[in-house]
Amino acid sequence: MSWSQPADLRAQAQKLWDKGEILTALVTGEALFPKRLALKTPSSADMSERFDDVRSWITGLNGLKYCRVVRREFKHRVLGVNSVPAEIWLDSLEDAVAFIAKRRELKRFVELLDETRLRRPALLPWLAKRPLRALELNEDWTRLLAIVDWLERHLRPGVYLRQVDVPGVHSKFIEAQRGVLSEWLDLCLPAEAIDTATTGAAGFARRYGFCDKPQRVRFRLLDERHALALRLPGLDLTLNAGDFAGLDPKVERVFVTENEINFLAFPALENSLVIFGSGYGFDPLIGADWLDGVELHYWGDIDTHGFAMLDQLRARFAGAKSLLMDKATLMAHTALWGEEAKQTLRDLPRLTADERALYDDLRDNRIQKQLRLEQERIGYGWLMSALTGLG
Repeated sequence: MSWSQPADLRAQAQKLWDKGEILTALVTGEALFPKRLALKTPSSADMSERFDDVRSWITGLNGLKYCRVVRREFKHRVLGVNSVPAEIWLDSLEDAVAFIAKRRELKRFVELLDETRLRRPALLPWLAKRPLRALELNEDWTRLLAIVDWLERHLRPGVYLRQVDVPGVHSKFIEAQRGVLSEWLDLCLPAEAIDTATTGAAGFARRYGFCDKPQRVRFRLLDERHALALRLPGLDLTLNAGDFAGLDPKVERVFVTENEINFLAFPALENSLVIFGSGYGFDPLIGADWLDGVELHYWGDIDTHGFAMLDQLRARFAGAKSLLMDKATLMAHTALWGEEAKQTLRDLPRLTADERALYDDLRDNRIQKQLRLEQERIGYGWLMSALTGLG
């Protein structure tokens, strides 16, 4: 039976809710109701030949609450004139939410809306755009508004998140809500209080003028003569990004590797150092202009994310070369292949022709499905041969 059933009509109203249209109309004042629901009705032939089924269908619709049923007359050759549902209407927002059992959610949203209109009318466009997200934030709404109030009184505060003094608010709460707070602060704060060049959750502190924990670079000098010349207290060192940028250790080669054991076991090499990478994100290296004057090598996993990190590094250091990220290395270690849990599939414009060919083989699963060779599985002798080949 293809005729509309009560569950089909509720599904239409639920869809309005799930798309946020009902609550958005409450914010914007849009006239969403009365709303006519799509109704599939019996044909004339059905009503003549299947009247018992039609009568059961009519009874089901007659039991609907919160809907207005518009009827039309149908004349049966035996049973005479009968009234048949022709249209179903939801006449008001209140009827719609009652129809899908959302009155409690509506009540809370009205409370959020009233509070926002009173305290932060600049957030009404956000509320209209993301009403269901607002309901998810129900328990935290007042605290979030309090953070916006605090930042408006302390533009570009120059303190750590831990020092924000708002009742019930701690640094972990702010960190957990950086996404929504960024959207709110961009709407509420004056333009001069926002560093628009900094984006993303990682840049939240800098964007709004908080102190950020210093970025650090861990590296090993592979030639102890440079440590002596620079009067450094050892070979395995960690500096903040600013100090690393001003270091200029006078080396000729720099290697970046993502695995700590590879970093620690990297062999001694004249005029060289190795950096312990941190996956995606090379921000700590960006200010180190002296890296532009060295031979820079990146050693990552042979998988799609390894090549994506190489591509990202080249966004800042265009001359960076890959190390042991080639097909010969991959095929020489078939017994040690693993599986990449989730591949990246986007195009990587900064790869060389050979790198791109191997990347395409990996992301298109031409060699083996979700193939991965982790860098720490590559034989140490293979690494030594590669370094010898560099001269």
